[in-house]
Amino acid sequence: MLKEYTFSAQLGDQTITFATGKLAQQAGGAILAQCGDTVLLATATMSRTPREGIDFFPLTVDFEERLYAAGRIPGSFFRREGRPSEQAILTSRLIDRPIRPLFPQDMRNDVQIIVVALSMGEEEHVDTLGVIAASVALTVSDIPFDGPVGAVRIGYIDNTLVVNPTITQMTNSALDLRVAGSADAIIMVEAGANEISESMMVDAMILAHESIQDVIRVQNEMREAIGKPKQPYPSFKLPEALTARIHELSYTQLRDLVATTQLKGERIDALNALEDGVIATFAGEAEANGWTPVQIAEAFHDELKTVVRGRILDEGIRPDGRDQHTIRPLSAEVHLVPRPHGSGLFTRGETQVLSLATLGMPGEEQELDDLFPEATKHYIHHYNFPPYSTGEVYPLRGPRRREIGHGALAERALVPVLPSKEAFPYTIRVVSEVMSSNGSTSMASTCGSTLALMDAGVPIKSPVGGIAMGLVSDGSRYRVLTDIQGLEDHLGDMDFKVTGTREGITALQMDIKIKGVTRAILTEALEQAKIAREQIIKVIEATIPQPRAELSKYAPKMLTTQIDVEKIGALIGPGGKNIRAIQSDYNVKVDVEEDGTVFVASSGGDGAQKALDYIESMMQEAREGKVYTGKVVRVADFGAFVEILPGTDGMVHISQLSESRVEQVTDVVNVGDEILVMVTGISDGKIRLSRRAVLEGWTLEEAQESDGGSRSRRGGSRPPRRR
Repeated sequence: MLKEYTFSAQLGDQTITFATGKLAQQAGGAILAQCGDTVLLATATMSRTPREGIDFFPLTVDFEERLYAAGRIPGSFFRREGRPSEQAILTSRLIDRPIRPLFPQDMRNDVQIIVVALSMGEEEHVDTLGVIAASVALTVSDIPFDGPVGAVRIGYIDNTLVVNPTITQMTNSALDLRVAGSADAIIMVEAGANEISESMMVDAMILAHESIQDVIRVQNEMREAIGKPKQPYPSFKLPEALTARIHELSYTQLRDLVATTQLKGERIDALNALEDGVIATFAGEAEANGWTPVQIAEAFHDELKTVVRGRILDEGIRPDGRDQHTIRPLSAEVHLVPRPHGSGLFTRGETQVLSLATLGMPGEEQELDDLFPEATKHYIHHYNFPPYSTGEVYPLRGPRRREIGHGALAERALVPVLPSKEAFPYTIRVVSEVMSSNGSTSMASTCGSTLALMDAGVPIKSPVGGIAMGLVSDGSRYRVLTDIQGLEDHLGDMDFKVTGTREGITALQMDIKIKGVTRAILTEALEQAKIAREQIIKVIEATIPQPRAELSKYAPKMLTTQIDVEKIGALIGPGGKNIRAIQSDYNVKVDVEEDGTVFVASSGGDGAQKALDYIESMMQEAREGKVYTGKVVRVADFGAFVEILPGTDGMVHISQLSESRVEQVTDVVNVGDEILVMVTGISDGKIRLSRRAVLEGWTLEEAQESDGGSRSRRGGSRPPRRR
């Protein structure tokens, strides 16, 4: 009988329970993490030996959705989960980022973290719980790991910061902040916000760090009580003799190269040439000492890192000659191409992004079939990073995790300034195409997308600017860098992306390579980012001061009306027959909401207005005494059937066709004729009409008296004419 060990920790107002010992015995570490009705299985496993020739730490993190967790069957043809949803990929990235810096730097064994949702409650967030579950699995496993870490969500609800709020509470929150950290420092930050101030954001992050301490305490207890001995692993630490020799051969040349070469392409070519020269210089010596090409390349890279970081810390000079506060040259353009509904090009140094906006019908919003609370999205942001943007060549295989993550960040940055669906019912899609990359393309995407939305005429609240902050620290000294480029991102200690308006922050994302950052660093980074953001917004406003007053001529022109909910079926028709006919006849698109709101859109002309008029007439009901212009749709011996409203027919008895006696209906009217008729009666869904009442100028009462007796008299006495 397997023995199960159970522990619990407090996070905000909720208790998290950890159980291990019963499931997944052959994994390196396995735990069940439960909060409310949400239950996650997290496993951590490490390969016994590293792969041949590998020169990096191969960590894989997967969050696996299972729709049975929510009591649902997948909607696909095979009724089986397929490729992970975007939210599952973003959750995998969220779990990966805080634990990656805490593995030994010299380890090359494969490590795989798998988090499976076994049960999904309606009130518990799964992403932060997934971070905690992965950390617990690693902590009690046999895998070397310098954890544990905790994670928590912070909301801002009714002017109060709330720790670990429920899904329902978050619907009214102005802040969605997720923080992960160790006992001593913050490691990862992810946030979306409705223009939150820098000081409040720092307070929220510090509150988050304080709130995860009990989760970290419990993990330490679990490690002491039931943790497995850590596996030994082959160290890939470089030989000291090799690093000393590389320093001797390349330090001076690297320092001169970094000080004089500023363009990315030129620097790469110069570094490659220098590395080749160094390798050629001591090829025999390397062979004699058993130093592999992979080790030599890594030692050269480490020397470059030492040179760049030392110059920044000692002199405050960055690889391209800037100081720590200066932004690269900025430029912006709009309306570069005619047919997309809006376009914006944003350039910062060698980083350039073209964003293009498209407006669509409400029915074109994205439907989400996953385990997460959001069911649809009416604002969609996609980010593409093609190989030519870095001068490389590789196959295109669809969006990768990084592209999905960058698109989600830019989307989150812009959502707070978008108009409500009620004020602007269009579905909005923005695609950011990276034209050239030298760092911070996700922030350039935010800026380019602001331009594209304004060019499209989307009435956004205010422009959003984005900037990436960096950090170089040696433990005792540090410098926060504004607008990091690719080399600084690669060799630095932090990538802290900040977006916002002049009023406040709309999104944050922070990843670090060290074991944490302090409140002082966070505060300084946010203050520098605010200054930079305002400079960027000035460039955007100089290009396009405000959203265009009119939409593009190629954008759909949308009109709306409201109909009775009970008449939705009549508008749609059997199998959508009526809707399809309207769309075909008027060359429009029609969407009908569950509350009876009808949207009609066309790309040009007056088709939308004509279709809307037709729909409104369809929804009208015949009224007694009202005169209609109707079309004869069928004739019979006893009378004519006339369509007085779309889809609504009435019958004119032969005695009511004319002022005089009528022998045959076709003597007066034929199919296709338009005639004026009065509604004289409605009974059991049948409508009686009279043409004679219109010709005679009768009142409804007079028409009803005539209609009541004339069917037997056929042209007999009639009511007197009205004077």
